[in-house]
Amino acid sequence: EEAKMSRKSKRSLKEKFALKNSLVKEAVSEFLGTFILIALGCGCVGQAVLSRGAHGGPMTVSVGFAMAVTIAVYVSGGVSGGHINPAVSLAMSVTGRLKWNKLPIYILAQLLGAFVGAAAVFGIYYDAFMEYSNGTLEVTGPNATAHIFATYPAPYLSLINGFADQVMSTAVLLLAIFAIFDTRNNSVPKGLEPIAVGLLIIVLTCSLGMNSGCAMNPARDLGPRLFTAVAGWGMEVFT
Repeated sequence: EEAKMSRKSKRSLKEKFALKNSLVKEAVSEFLGTFILIALGCGCVGQAVLSRGAHGGPMTVSVGFAMAVTIAVYVSGGVSGGHINPAVSLAMSVTGRLKWNKLPIYILAQLLGAFVGAAAVFGIYYDAFMEYSNGTLEVTGPNATAHIFATYPAPYLSLINGFADQVMSTAVLLLAIFAIFDTRNNSVPKGLEPIAVGLLIIVLTCSLGMNSGCAMNPARDLGPRLFTAVAGWGMEVFT
């Protein structure tokens, strides 16, 4: 009888904390996935920049960020599809795989996740940031740190070329994601799709990353950029 009671109380406790609403579950999932993406992805950039190249460089950023995407999709894929990207969610809505009324919730969760992920990177590397730039948070110059969080164009890049760059890289990203998850195609073994997505990010970063850092993801860029704007880098991050 006692065992039955404790089982019952355990179950009710679990039920209390269980999320009943599937949309809430999906929103939390997208939030967590995008949080992991930025915390680990921008963490790679932070480690490379703040160590002045001693603990990372273009290669660790390229592979590390791609693996951050892989882990993020594993974290959130089963619950919400692991979009972690408004461009992906929009494409899913356009192709009828995500209800339109869920789209704003997904996008908001992704933006919030990216914002909090950026805050986590800043918190973990706070002392390193202070040491790196003598306590000033700069957007440009030799001690610039804003580019750890968001993508910035190369000095030579025109607005039109930058626009074309992002359209092209995001289009290739979406084309390949749809191919990877298409069961009627030469399908990836079940459960290994996030690894294929990681490989895709490696090739995109290596091939289309030079102009403007290969964001291909409005939440991945805007969330951390908003964070830098309020955390001390100022409005210059939007210029």
